[in-house]
Parts: sequence; structure tokens; C-alpha cells
Amino acid sequence: MTPLAKILMRETGLVSRFVSLLDKEQDVLIAGNPDALNEINLEKLALVSQLNQIGSERSQITDLTGTASDRERMRVWLGEHPQEKDSAVLWIKLLSLAQEAKIRHELNGKLIGIHLQQTTDAIAALTQHRQNQALYGSNGQTAPATGSRIVDSA
Repeated sequence: MTPLAKILMRETGLVSRFVSLLDKEQDVLIAGNPDALNEINLEKLALVSQLNQIGSERSQITDLTGTASDRERMRVWLGEHPQEKDSAVLWIKLLSLAQEAKIRHELNGKLIGIHLQQTTDAIAALTQHRQNQALYGSNGQTAPATGSRIVDSA
């Protein structure tokens, strides 16, 4: 196996672990267990760091520099090195896994947005002052709300 194929094999493994971690994050979000998100985020950060490092290693081996995307540079490099068949197969697998990760990440972002909106709505409901709500006092006349939910509901 060539040095590039070995790097792509490691990179594919890391992205696969990242996809699994995003699945775990999704399960936690669906279950409404925010306490577990801290640990997951720490794992994600560690994986991202490793992915950045291995991406740099891949760029060094292929001598890929410039402003084009990794995808475009790898396409050109693999075209110039047809003997790198294993690397080409691994690169396609890596791109597929990266697409899966992107989809899961976007879905998890939407789930977080839903939780955030529910939390915002709950806070608004709990802190809302019912200024227009008229209550009756002990004399039978309307009295303004006091702002205390306990007193006003009695």
C-alpha cells in the first residue's frame, strides 16, 4: 500500500468515527439529554484536530498547494498518478463519508435549533407579564395583576 493510500485509509477511519459520533449526537438530541452533549463535543473537537493533521499529511505527500479545493487538487493528482488505484478508491469512499457527515451535521444543527426555539418559547411563557389580564379583588371589583403568577392565579 502506498503512503497516500495509508493516509487515506486512516483519514477514512477518522471520518467514519466522526459520522458515528454525529449519529450519537443525534440520538442525544432526539432524547432531549443535553448533559451528554459536552462529552460528545469534546470528542468531536479531538477528531477534528486529528482530521486537520491528517489532511496536512495528505497535502504534503501529494504536494497539493494552491487555491483549489482539496477535491479538485486530489482529482488532478490522481489523474496524474493512475497507478494510485487504491488511493483513488479510498478517496471516493472518503468523499462519500464526508457527504454523510455533512448531512448529519446539518440535521443535528436543525435539531439544536428546534430545542433552542422550544427553550426560548418556554422562557417567554414563564417571564411574560399578563398586563391585560383583569382579576377580581375581594371587593368584587377588577384589580390589576400583581406580576406574581402564584398570587394572580389564586
